[in-house]
Amino acid sequence: MSTQDDTLKHRLIHFSDMHPDPDQAASCMLLLSDVKGIVKLHHITPLCLSIEYDIQFLNLQVLENALADVGFHIDNSLLHKLTRALYHYCEETQQANLGYTQNCKDFTKRIFINEYCHHEHGCRDERPEHWREYL
Repeated sequence: MSTQDDTLKHRLIHFSDMHPDPDQAASCMLLLSDVKGIVKLHHITPLCLSIEYDIQFLNLQVLENALADVGFHIDNSLLHKLTRALYHYCEETQQANLGYTQNCKDFTKRIFINEYCHHEHGCRDERPEHWREYL
């Protein structure tokens, strides 16, 4: 039987400096603030984000893949790649042993929906809900 502390993971996500956004960590923090399974987010530097999440809902690999799909650049230096590979393996094994299943597409879709809602665009219907059925 696992306890709550066994399923909580604390990781650092390092971003590449070769990106138009000089403060990717802050942008990522805003994007992930409402995602289910994420417990804490802390902006350490413009290129480093501290994250605590519950592996019952997601793991580091799913999180990084979703961030890459949205357009963030994760640091791929050798040390960070090796560290992430170890975390991916350990978390995947722990999830399999505890019987948790992942749905990466659902998580990525939720991040895209969250990102879309925060952007200004012309696709918002300002009418009240009960008036939207009428032209």
